[in-house]
Amino acid sequence: MKPIVECVPNFSEGRRPEVIDQIVAAVESVAGVRVLDRSSDADHNRTVITFVGPPSAIGDAAFAAIARAAELIDMDQQRGEHPRMGATDVVPFVPIAGVTMADCVEIARKLGARVGTELGIPVYLYEAAATRPDRVNLGDLRPQSHQYEQKKAAVGREAKWAPDFGPAKVGKAGVTAIGARAPLIAYNVYLTTGDVRIAEKIARAIRHSNGGLRFVKARGFLVEGKAQVSMNLTDFTQTPVHRAVEMIRREAARYGVSIESSELVGMIPQQALIDAATWYLQLDNFEPRLIIENRLGEG
Repeated sequence: MKPIVECVPNFSEGRRPEVIDQIVAAVESVAGVRVLDRSSDADHNRTVITFVGPPSAIGDAAFAAIARAAELIDMDQQRGEHPRMGATDVVPFVPIAGVTMADCVEIARKLGARVGTELGIPVYLYEAAATRPDRVNLGDLRPQSHQYEQKKAAVGREAKWAPDFGPAKVGKAGVTAIGARAPLIAYNVYLTTGDVRIAEKIARAIRHSNGGLRFVKARGFLVEGKAQVSMNLTDFTQTPVHRAVEMIRREAARYGVSIESSELVGMIPQQALIDAATWYLQLDNFEPRLIIENRLGEG
């Protein structure tokens, strides 16, 4: 298989499809890059775009998207449920085939330098691309108490928030975090209640930072009148999706509610679904070769 890198940028716009159309078009303008998915949420006012391409092109596509978003999204006007720092909020690169994490780190750092220099947007490097230990975790860069408005006031005044690239001044495009990481699963669970306090309590119980499941980040939101537990599973091989879902189910029962439905934001590795199916069906001796399509693919 040819070298493939995945890029999953998050944009602070989920209510104007015409804006997202233009950002997607910017990505698609780069030869060799393919958009696989786009997912928007009006309450969160956020869109996640998933695209793939060779290492030689993926950075150019990300740059085109960031530049277009900076033109179209004014962070002084942006409001939504989801924490955010910039028009292009985060840009992670993920190794898929024929590339290493080190390759993705190089792509992220080159893009960060280019965004800072050519677009004048402050850039923070995070996850594997981070140059400082206090910036590895995205949650430390974008805590609930320090979003766009706070960054705008702090950058240039507080040494802690000095960007890795770009000016020490925040414009209407905000700041952008660029990094390299393993595949992440963004997964939301809706409860049979409109009481967001229950979602917040469940999120607090399951997230790692409060003593919950390792590799799980979670928050509670109110979305379209429903309480939602929003999760990022940063390593599904260590904390699988089904384990997080079952913990939510048990915690919800404490409050007399249950799971109504769930949704993916973006895409999911096939293995994560196989792991969930194997667990729920109790297929103790299951092997991937037992899937017809996998066997056919062996030739």
